[in-house]
Amino acid sequence: MNSRLYKLQKLGQSIWLDNISRGMLKTGELQKLIDQGVTGVTSNPSIFEKAILNSDDYNESISKLLAEGLSPDQIIEELMIDDIQAACDLFKPVFEKSKGNDGFVSIEVDPRLANKTEETIEAASRVWGKVNRLNVMIKIPATSEGLAAIEESIAQGININVTLIFSIERYKEVANAYLNGLKRRSEKHSDLSNINSVASVFVSRIDSIVDNEIVKMINSGKPELTNLLGKTAVYNTRLLYQSFKEIFSSPDFATLKENGAKMQRPLWASTSTKNPNYNPLLYVDELFAKDTVNTLPPRTLELMLERSQIELRIENELGSAKKDIESLITHNIDLSKLLNKLEIDGVKAFADSYNNLRDSLVKKIDLVKAAS
Repeated sequence: MNSRLYKLQKLGQSIWLDNISRGMLKTGELQKLIDQGVTGVTSNPSIFEKAILNSDDYNESISKLLAEGLSPDQIIEELMIDDIQAACDLFKPVFEKSKGNDGFVSIEVDPRLANKTEETIEAASRVWGKVNRLNVMIKIPATSEGLAAIEESIAQGININVTLIFSIERYKEVANAYLNGLKRRSEKHSDLSNINSVASVFVSRIDSIVDNEIVKMINSGKPELTNLLGKTAVYNTRLLYQSFKEIFSSPDFATLKENGAKMQRPLWASTSTKNPNYNPLLYVDELFAKDTVNTLPPRTLELMLERSQIELRIENELGSAKKDIESLITHNIDLSKLLNKLEIDGVKAFADSYNNLRDSLVKKIDLVKAAS
């Protein structure tokens, strides 16, 4: 086991891989990472778009599914589910050793449903049933329409990875949706101990959009704002973690915990730096925290395994975090508006990736047909 991952697990943070492909499953690459101490996997439409379109690993399955008369959308879902099931099986020993607290693999519902509550509920239930693994998590975007779907899915007993969270306000709504779903289960005397959920907070994109606004202010004659560059994402996440601690140490959760409920762990996502001038481990090393997950793309994971100095830093500079976040408002940078834009853009980006995948799959289907 990698020594850094061992230390981090002792501190209370799990490291998941933000990537999956059939090639990783076939070659043993994913199993090697599990052996090193990686304890889960996250996926999204962009990841599957690259996986399916950039290799021939899926051609045989596509031919088989075509022969069964499936539509392109159905084929996409079946290809994803096959990979997710295989990954779940690889992580089953982790799931069992952790007594059901880790070893999860996430699959997202069709992102085009992000603003449709009932359709999202139906899709989450369908995919949950088809994957049929206790250590799968169904990803639902944290849109306003998604909140009711999250609550209903938790109430139904489905593990949920809530994705595309940016603001502290939205995070609180997500946590409350989780608690409300648990309360509904409790009222029916249903088992709470087998429900797992994470709240995926996207980090790096916050600096990308806020830094852009700060640079505009600097160029307009406010050079003193230079020291705010590259800080908003980490500070926002550290303050959000304080909300997590408050919510899950409240009497409201204590009652649910007595009946077997688990905390909904925050998960740090979008953790590769977008600015080449920043430390590539900025959103890793600065966000080590108990009762959290960090999901890393392959290159960031590789660097973390080689370089990270493992120590809890989530409580560092909380005073500065509050002060700097407030100073954005003072300088007419509307953080709330920017984070709302990130949510809208994130939903669109995933929907675009899905549509690109679908369009390209139609072309690939023609090639597979021609070759058969």
